[in-house]
Amino acid sequence: MTNDSEDSEKSATDPTAGREQQSWKFLVFFLCFYGFMNQIRPGESFITPYLLSQNFTREQITNEITIVLSYSYTAVLVPIFLLTDYLRYKPVLVLQSLSHIAIWLLLIFGTDILAMQFMEFFYGITMAARVAYSSYIFSLVSPSRYQRMASYSRTSVLLGLFTSSVVGQLCVSVWEVPYITLNYVSLGFMSFGLVLTLFLKPPKRSLFFNRGKPAHRDASPSELDRMNKGPGRLVEEKAGLKVCPAWRDLILVQMLRELKTFVKQPQLRLWSLWWIFNSAGYYLIIYYIHILWSDVDPNRVLNGGVEAASTLLGAVTSFTAGYVKIRWTLWSELVIGAVTALQAGLILLMNTTGNIWVCYAAYVFFRGFYQFLVPIATFQIASSLSKELCALVFGLNTFFATILKSTITVIVSDKKGLGLQVHAQFHIYFVYFTVLAFAYLGGSVYVALRHNRQDKQQDLPLAKELSGPTEETGARELSPKENGSGSERA
Repeated sequence: MTNDSEDSEKSATDPTAGREQQSWKFLVFFLCFYGFMNQIRPGESFITPYLLSQNFTREQITNEITIVLSYSYTAVLVPIFLLTDYLRYKPVLVLQSLSHIAIWLLLIFGTDILAMQFMEFFYGITMAARVAYSSYIFSLVSPSRYQRMASYSRTSVLLGLFTSSVVGQLCVSVWEVPYITLNYVSLGFMSFGLVLTLFLKPPKRSLFFNRGKPAHRDASPSELDRMNKGPGRLVEEKAGLKVCPAWRDLILVQMLRELKTFVKQPQLRLWSLWWIFNSAGYYLIIYYIHILWSDVDPNRVLNGGVEAASTLLGAVTSFTAGYVKIRWTLWSELVIGAVTALQAGLILLMNTTGNIWVCYAAYVFFRGFYQFLVPIATFQIASSLSKELCALVFGLNTFFATILKSTITVIVSDKKGLGLQVHAQFHIYFVYFTVLAFAYLGGSVYVALRHNRQDKQQDLPLAKELSGPTEETGARELSPKENGSGSERA
């Protein structure tokens, strides 16, 4: 029986259940509407062309302005991750809306490099605060509705991104709306998003710091609650010993200690490493692709349309990944290696072609390949972890990815480092993805050889058993039934 039919039966027999069902439906609609409207920023795809039109040089945008985004995201990610749970989501969502407003105010009224650097700083805050929405939706519903809630919210966000990109492109290409007007429109939508944020329902519990008792009858007890009552603690309590609240009793410390038993799992290690290394390279491409487009063909600006196409393809590949059924313990390295090799080829194509349409198409497929692996990585990591540990692993993976991304930015893009221009940077990103591809493909060969050796070792005892008598044991005497002829022997 489906959840919908169960909800219908409950609402027919229990008035309280009926009210809960109506509240659930309204909550789904409002959260999805908020997620959709929060993505309507038609000017976002045209920030680089706008800055170029404001007499900022391509070198300033590449080596002085855009680099602040990586630094900001790295600096605020951990504090916002902890504050999101401690403050129970809503205040961080308000902070995200305020940061969005600050971005567009600085774009409209800022005139120097410092103002644009602050714009990128606030953009880093909005990116770090995305964890608030993705975790907030699970704090208000019962576990039986997690899957549907995740599907609805993800769809609303993708639809919002797609709509925003299409509207922005239509405004620029069809209606010839100036970039500054698009910034005002984006500011208006972000102000409306702030109003919506104020009406969000504040949850009474969160994942780590405000767990409390389960808010729903069908909510399962927290894994951390069971961890707090480990064998050692029970012995101490039964013996009448006083258990002192030391540093080991802190929630995050307990989770980190528990996590040590999981990092030995090959699939968890593999997909976590993919998340760290590949997502760092992926976002570096995302950050600098608009600058590359402006260099390949400054007269053709189809940023919004290309972003819309890449979002749509990403949604399709993400959906398709849910139906891929293979033996992941054997083929994970090969799949990752093949996809990474294709991405490396697309980066080389984007960087060497002089045709802007080829560059656009390569970018669309580059994003589509990444989005194909994201749900697979999410499932492979989450399948063996509790909800609390899963959130911690994703948080750690994202943090290490931002550290790596910032390190590459310092070396490659920052004026204090090499200060390379965009084409030279893309050469390095091509080498980066190529090295990753060879590492994954080499790992796939090792895994295949290991599985082949294990299969032979498992087949050896069976072969000996089926090979019949040996000289040492002698031939055993066959029973009349075994020695006879007919259908039984055949």
